[in-house]
Amino acid sequence: MREIKNHPILRFSRGERIKFIFEGKELTAYRGETVAMALYRHGIDVFSESAKLHRPRGMFCAIGKCSSCMMRINGIPNVRTCILPVQKGMIVERQKGLGDKPERTAKFMPPIERNEKVTIVGGGPAGLSAAITLKKSGITPLIVEQNPLLGGQLIKQTHKFFGSKEEHAGTRGIEIAKEMVDEVKRLNIPHFTNSSAFGFYTDRTLAVFKDNQLVKIKSDYFVFATGAAEKMIPFEGNDIPGVFGAGAAQTMMNVFGIKPGNRVLMVGAGNVGLIVSYQLLQAGVDVACVIEASPKIGGYFVHAAKLRRFGVPILASTTIKRAVGVSRVKKAITVKLDEHFKEIPNTEKEWNVDTVCLATGLIPSVTLLAQAGCEMKYIPALGGYVPLRNRLLETSLKNVFVAGDADGTEEASTAIMEGRIAAFAIAQKEGIDKTSELNETLDELKRLRSGPFGKKILSGIAEAENARLS
Repeated sequence: MREIKNHPILRFSRGERIKFIFEGKELTAYRGETVAMALYRHGIDVFSESAKLHRPRGMFCAIGKCSSCMMRINGIPNVRTCILPVQKGMIVERQKGLGDKPERTAKFMPPIERNEKVTIVGGGPAGLSAAITLKKSGITPLIVEQNPLLGGQLIKQTHKFFGSKEEHAGTRGIEIAKEMVDEVKRLNIPHFTNSSAFGFYTDRTLAVFKDNQLVKIKSDYFVFATGAAEKMIPFEGNDIPGVFGAGAAQTMMNVFGIKPGNRVLMVGAGNVGLIVSYQLLQAGVDVACVIEASPKIGGYFVHAAKLRRFGVPILASTTIKRAVGVSRVKKAITVKLDEHFKEIPNTEKEWNVDTVCLATGLIPSVTLLAQAGCEMKYIPALGGYVPLRNRLLETSLKNVFVAGDADGTEEASTAIMEGRIAAFAIAQKEGIDKTSELNETLDELKRLRSGPFGKKILSGIAEAENARLS
């Protein structure tokens, strides 16, 4: 019942069915489907329980950025099932809390070492852009991506981009992703998928877990294009299965063809909340309401207008107070806010929904850089802690660059340009003259950020660059 059968834009070419075992019961999955998606498609919401209070846990981000979907796979605990493709005969079990030691039958391969000229951590728009630019400049990089597919957020963005031709105006994100991934393959750029980078050390070693094997990668240059994670907000019941990040809902619908739920409350009326709400409608999901804590919506009017044409209410100065349910959301309670963002008494409203989506912002994924001692600063305009860097995106660690949402959450278009800038900067260090292309890209990025939505970002970038110079 959760499979999307008809969609106005997407066609889901599901592969052959393979069988796996979930807690003694044989289930089927489509080849290429992740464990979490296969379970969810079968109506299974609870994947584990919390370590201390033993509360049910389900998916939240669906891109390997949190611990909500961790399960025991073939005797190995704490496996992120949202990024692990199902394999024939795989044994999947729920685990309690943080799990226990791996079974003795769990097999791990001995570690191997690799030496690279450039290693790019992250295969989203910034990482792919950096890789393609480097290869065309005569430098072959290695891409390391923890998800099964390259493309990052682009692979689930069915809306058309705004801006100029250079910014892919009029092109859907899924089409941009296909073009970039095809180019990576055409250029024979080596890439790891299903490979989690879990350590970055001061001796410039990147530790990657790939195919039950530790891979130690040393590199002359690194580009960290690790993206961002969904931001959680505090409210009662925010851990109940059925509370998802908006990006997780996109992944379910637009990558795997699965409905997140039947009736959704969307929290957040920025561009992400508005766009994903419309995509939910396209997938045949009822959107009960979109709520926004601020007095007015933060996204483009054109996105809000689409929802209003479908009769979806958008309520400003409103937040979620409580999600109700045990093993699945059963309803949600909202409340009105005053000009000081304080709850107004007796303004609670109950919504009969089975899903709550949070489009409340993103947090840059910077733990690997912080681990290696990169200078960091908390800059709210950029989404949280970000690495300090210069105008060419080089961090305080020599020959270590950052690009995309990892240095401040923005649009995919800016991530693509930042990937190019980091690549051109590396080429320059290698004695390859890319002055003209670099300056052209810097000017293009400046133009893209020149609108009203760019003021906040520019102030954050100035703070990061000035702190780096000091």
